[in-house]
Amino acid sequence: MDFDRKNSVLITCARDLVEYLAQEVRALHFSIETTHSTGLALKASFYDCLKLNLWLRTAFSVLYLLKEFKAQSPYQLYDNVFRYPWEDLISADEYISVVSRIDTKVVNNSMFASQKVKDAIVDRILKKSGQRPDSGSTRDNVVVNLYWKDHDCWLYLNTSGRKLSDRGYRKIPGKAPLQETLAAGIIMAAGFTGDAPLVIPMAGSGSLAVEACLLALNKAPGLLRSNFGFMHIKDFEHDKWFKLRKEVLAQTKKKLDYPVIASDIDQKAIEAAQKNAQTAGVGHFIEFHSCGLVDTPIPKAKGIIVLNPPYGKRLGELKDLERLYSFIGDFFKQKCPGYTAYVFTGNLELAKKVGLRASSRIPFYNADIECRLLRYDMYEGSRK
Repeated sequence: MDFDRKNSVLITCARDLVEYLAQEVRALHFSIETTHSTGLALKASFYDCLKLNLWLRTAFSVLYLLKEFKAQSPYQLYDNVFRYPWEDLISADEYISVVSRIDTKVVNNSMFASQKVKDAIVDRILKKSGQRPDSGSTRDNVVVNLYWKDHDCWLYLNTSGRKLSDRGYRKIPGKAPLQETLAAGIIMAAGFTGDAPLVIPMAGSGSLAVEACLLALNKAPGLLRSNFGFMHIKDFEHDKWFKLRKEVLAQTKKKLDYPVIASDIDQKAIEAAQKNAQTAGVGHFIEFHSCGLVDTPIPKAKGIIVLNPPYGKRLGELKDLERLYSFIGDFFKQKCPGYTAYVFTGNLELAKKVGLRASSRIPFYNADIECRLLRYDMYEGSRK
């Protein structure tokens, strides 16, 4: 395999995160060719994918195109996959998993399509080497992705392996935790860069606080992981990976100019957040407080405050939450003058109880829940 040859690369993400993913990709000096609702495409080499896996905060997977073909039957799918020189890419003693997404009348079961692809790969390697690789659903080694729409097929090498949202630091998830990639997107949408204080009441298991610190410190989230799909490719030069990792690590800042404050009334939640932050290597950058919303410390230097209260769909009773959202509005007015305040919620009816006019409503999805990040500009004195 020519690791330096540029090819089509598909980077996937959650719904409504593509705007922030595009910002990240451009900041890494890549040119984007196309975007869609859950990802974008560009031209890059296999070794470029290492850099993308290290730096991207809002991505799920970095997929390197291996082959594009047409298939009007399961047999044609198998035949086209079989004809790819897998023996040059995958050692016979490796472990392979296949992930498929299909939108075709040819078959109606993605597991069946994955099985055909897996059979073709291992049969080819068996024929060429005399050994048959192991395979299964675990995405810790070589991962191949198939996209099959109508009669068109795209076969990708998943250079990430497990999703990039699996940072590895959330040892104690807590109740209804935010996925790491979503938390990073919220922090980016809030405009936090580390040049002002950040306050996160109702911090839960700490995803928002950890992702904020990683961003402010310019710490690549991929540094937290020890395993990626690209590491398991035949003839991969691990020395290049170690060199790149060392270069990226050297770009991490040693301190924050302003505090990141995380509070929660639940002592167990704070303990979980502290543990997760320590695992991510940013625990000493965050001020943790076990207290209610009203007692959360608010620095005098004007900054950003972000709340992720319950929506009434997973946690909390609606009547209690109506009082909570109303209290949030009072808290903003009384305690946060001069701050830019944000509420992330999946319940816009509850959001009305805040009693303040949002200056923007940024759409997000938390799994299948349509959400909004509501911005409130808390002026000192009158707005005029």
